[in-house]
Order: sequence, then structure tokens, then C-alpha cells
Amino acid sequence: MLIFQSNGEDVQTFAAGDSSPPAAANSGGATEEFSDSKSQVVVSRLPLSSQKIEDITNRGKLSTSALHDLPYKRKKTRSGCRAFKTSMVTKGSHKLLKFFKILTLVNQDNDKTALQMKAWKYDEYGSVDVLKLATDVAVPEIKDDQVLVKVVAAALNPVDYKRRLGYFKAIDSPLPIIPGFDVAGVVVKVGSQVKGLKEGDEVYGDINDKGLDGPTQFGTLAEYTAVEERLLALKPKNLDFIQAAALPLAIETAYEGLERAKFSEGKTILVLNGAGGVGSFIIQLAKHVYGASKVAATSSTGKLELLKSLGADVAIDYTKENFEDLPDKYDVVYDAIGQPEKALKAVNETGVAVSITGPISPPGFSFLLTSDGSILTKLNPYLESGKIKVIIDPKSPFPFDKVNEAYAYLESHRATGKVVIYPIP
Repeated sequence: MLIFQSNGEDVQTFAAGDSSPPAAANSGGATEEFSDSKSQVVVSRLPLSSQKIEDITNRGKLSTSALHDLPYKRKKTRSGCRAFKTSMVTKGSHKLLKFFKILTLVNQDNDKTALQMKAWKYDEYGSVDVLKLATDVAVPEIKDDQVLVKVVAAALNPVDYKRRLGYFKAIDSPLPIIPGFDVAGVVVKVGSQVKGLKEGDEVYGDINDKGLDGPTQFGTLAEYTAVEERLLALKPKNLDFIQAAALPLAIETAYEGLERAKFSEGKTILVLNGAGGVGSFIIQLAKHVYGASKVAATSSTGKLELLKSLGADVAIDYTKENFEDLPDKYDVVYDAIGQPEKALKAVNETGVAVSITGPISPPGFSFLLTSDGSILTKLNPYLESGKIKVIIDPKSPFPFDKVNEAYAYLESHRATGKVVIYPIP
């Protein structure tokens, strides 16, 4: 007996070999027989924010009449049973309206046949050329405290390519590695100990909870990823998946550095590389969340207006001025580019320098990010109110099959804001 389900609820059943499967399965095409009489196909509905999705559902159950018009594609499973998937995208928009995906194929003896997915991975350290798109990667199994996320968008970070180049190989996870830490997507399965998330929730987060001390082996540049619940937060209602994917690692890094520096209302700050992914959030957090009395930031000539639009009171063109030689000194100098010793020269007598790129002498300090979904939850109101804006590089998003090109662009240091991959099939 084949059972089509939505969110775990039986919708329609029919026997293998039936000459008239549900109209949704036929999608107006020729009738197909299902050859495997011992299999059960489980189809999960992944609802995203759209009234149109609600219009074609009935209390969580699939509507056969609505599904009849969806463009189903037949997909051969390992057992020989035929199944279907479909997707629909709003024209002229990045918003995914409807996505049906086969999650598991279960035999009556409870043996599970793992699904395969597409994922980018590398089996050796090296240049961008070692990255390969694989089509036969097993969908990850989740632990009790994890959820399975259908990845809709993922963002790239400099730490990704530094890791691929072997900077951290002594403490890295075993090869092969699926890169990517930032994710925005939809929960499709929850572990037994998960309490705050449910299937269908739109979430975002940095899935790497160990920093560079054994970072996760299975990242976000894949169709699915397994994530601890505590690393995720509900996606801000006003942001699409592209914007949400650009946030986690960068904004958590910006926030944690300010917290460790004990930044507070009325203090002054200088941000090195204010137009970068992390720097753009440091400026906004310092000005609009912490209440800085003065925010200065460095960047190149063409990005000075961007710094001011983010909230910088002083925009310093590093191609024309050496910030460390200027008379103004600051309570906090946040180095987001890799100039720790110069940063120390811009600190006032009681101030501190923060570096996220490497060691720094006192009174400076460096740190490795500890990913935490509660930080995102805390900052969600500022994102939803528009006080904090997401800066996406104009070339983004890159499609999933162009990840190599996206990394090459990021490594060229020409990006403004975040580089994002979307859509992920």
C-alpha cells in the first residue's frame, strides 16, 4: 500500500499496481503502475510563508484538486518504486511557494533506504578547483537534539575558503567536507528531544557550534543539513531566505565581540573593514542597539557612503589615510580585516582592541565565535523593525551550480556585504 502523507497525516492510499493512482500523482499524464508492493512513500509538504500555500491545503492535508495542476516529475527510487516531486516559484520573486519532496522510502520490514542529495564537497585541501558537486550524498540522519533542515539558501564566509585551503587542517574534521556554516531553510524533521521547533518552521542559523576546534564536517552547501536546535532561530518575518542566510555567522560574530569588549551606551568605536559582512553589522549594532556616541569605520573610496548609510559618523578612506595615525582614539577598535597591531594604535588609554582574524597583543584580545541561536532570537526585533539591515553583494545570489564561481568572487576581496547561494534545489 502506498501512502501519501502531509505533515505526518495520511491523505490518500492506493495499492501498488492500481491502474488509477491519485490525480495528483498523474498530473494529467499517462497512468503509471507502481511496481513495488512492499514500499511506503512518505511525501512531506514544506509550507513557506505564502497565502497561496494555505489556499491549496485543508487543515494540513493535501488538496488533490490543487495538486492536480502542479508540475510533478517522476523520480525513480532505489527499490524501483516511482515517486514524485514538484516545486513552484513566484515569477519575478525569490519566494518559494510550494515544495514537495520525498523524504524517506520505507519497506514493511522497517529497513530504511537513505535518500541521496546534491551537495558540494572536497576530498582534499586546495584551491576552489577541489570543490566538486556530488549527486549521491546521503541525507544526514538527525540526533535527538537536532532537526533536519531543507536548505533554501546558504551564505559564504571567508572562514570557508581559509578552511578549504588547509589553514586549520590540524584541528579540522576528517575529509571529505561539505562546506558552509550559514543556513536559511525549512524544518522537515525533528528529533525526540526538540521542544521549540516543529516541521514547517522557517529557520536560520550558523550550524557550526565548535568554532574552528573540529568544525562540522557536513555543512550547508547541500539540499539538507542536520542542525542542533539551540543553534537555530525562527526567521524574521520581514526577511526572505536570501537575507536570512546572510546573517548568522556575521551578526553573531559582531555581537559577541561587542559583548566581550563590554561595549555600552555612550562609548566610541572604530570598525576596520566596515563594509564587509561582519563589519557592516558591527556598525549597526554599535549605533542602533548599544547606543554608541561615535562610530568610525574604514573602507575603500567607493564604499564610504555605504558606511554612512549604516550609521557610521566618520568614514575613513584607507586608500588615502592611515587610521592609526589620526588624532582620534577609541574605546573599542574592532578589527574585522586582519590588522591587529595597527588596531592597538587607535585605542585610547582605557580602551580595548578586538580581533576576529588572529592573535593580538594586550590590551587587545581575539576570540572564536560560539554559535548560539538565542543571539539571533534576541536580535530578531531589531531586524524586523528595520533598525538592522542586511547587506547582500550585488552579484548575489549565485545559483547552486555556481558555488565555485561564488567562492572565487569572495576570495577576490571584491564583495560588498554577503555572498549568498540561492536557490538550493
